[in-house]
Amino acid sequence: MKKLRTLIGSLALVALVALTALTSCERHPALHLHRGPHIDINLPIIDLELDVYWDYANDYSPEHYDWRAEWLYGWDETDVMAFGPLDYAEPTVFNVRRYYTGNNPDAPHTQPYAHQIKGNMLRAEYDFGFWDILAWNEIETLDGVQSLIFDEESTYEYVTASTNQTMHYTRYSSPKYSRSFYQPEILFAGYAEDEEIDSLLTGFELRTIEDGKQVWYKKLDVQLLPCTYIYLTQVILHHNRGKITGVDGSANLSGMARSVVLNNGVSGSDAITVNYNVRFKRDLDYYGGTEKVDIAGGRLLTFGMCNFNPNRFESRSEPATKINEIDQQRHYIDIDMQFNNGMDSTFVFDVTDQVRRRYKGGVLTIELDMDTIPVPRRSGGSAFDAVVKDFEDGGTHEFSM
Repeated sequence: MKKLRTLIGSLALVALVALTALTSCERHPALHLHRGPHIDINLPIIDLELDVYWDYANDYSPEHYDWRAEWLYGWDETDVMAFGPLDYAEPTVFNVRRYYTGNNPDAPHTQPYAHQIKGNMLRAEYDFGFWDILAWNEIETLDGVQSLIFDEESTYEYVTASTNQTMHYTRYSSPKYSRSFYQPEILFAGYAEDEEIDSLLTGFELRTIEDGKQVWYKKLDVQLLPCTYIYLTQVILHHNRGKITGVDGSANLSGMARSVVLNNGVSGSDAITVNYNVRFKRDLDYYGGTEKVDIAGGRLLTFGMCNFNPNRFESRSEPATKINEIDQQRHYIDIDMQFNNGMDSTFVFDVTDQVRRRYKGGVLTIELDMDTIPVPRRSGGSAFDAVVKDFEDGGTHEFSM
């Protein structure tokens, strides 16, 4: 597994300032008070593996999470070409918004200074006073089509990212929508509030950079953290013997958030069903190589559970019941399976407990004994829907998981 490069690290401000002469023996360039000092924002990037980010240890999940031991589907070159890398990809372009609040750190935001930078450095002019600074990565996709929508105009107080509906109807729909939504792309964000730049440059230190210029440096206490979370799903078919021959290429995960506020990383309250791609692989080794199994697997990105920021949840001290209190939705995976007689059936699986346990991403596993699943035989129309036990719908087909 290659390393993922996230933006979990501290932002830094490098102030290019001009001060009037303080002593007769040391010269400083003149300070343009109206324009204020020039500031360089540095976005350091730190290597991080999924093993580190998926670090679960609390009373809900006390064991060390070895996701590689759970993940049987794998991720081959065909998966990469079709769906992209398995892990987080390092962004190369960033958007920055600077909000000036004058002498009042609690003043409302007005229209921000907007920048897009390539690399990790922004140079801009600042007035003395208080500033709020928001940064997030520019979206890059395999096909050039972006699913994420950024709302900066409804209010200047925060930026919201969301997605829209697809044309796919879902077997299990979240409360308000009958169709699924596009999954968001990989998104990181960081927000610094009430950063004061005074005329004495309090908190800055003088440094000399490569071109010999003297600059003032200040480190911001802010982190760039994921706002979208990776889930790896796999439906493991035991004793299939050719009964299931494939999938239609897509699946859905219900009960997830439609949006996220970049300033605080908290997801929205609007629950949706997220659509994502799946593939069918045959004759893969089961744990320990005890048998060969067929697997329908995929990878999806989501804003996570509603009204929640997983990065601020203290997994080592918060009780397990806290997640159950926060998450008021049930989570179902639905996937269309193709039988060897040409019939299609929609299988729906309740994965609520797994999603809550892996609240910032991880492997979701469903195991099916195909000896318990009859081949659908109907004259005309579509095949039956095979659904997990206790799903709130009459006349469903129950099977063991």
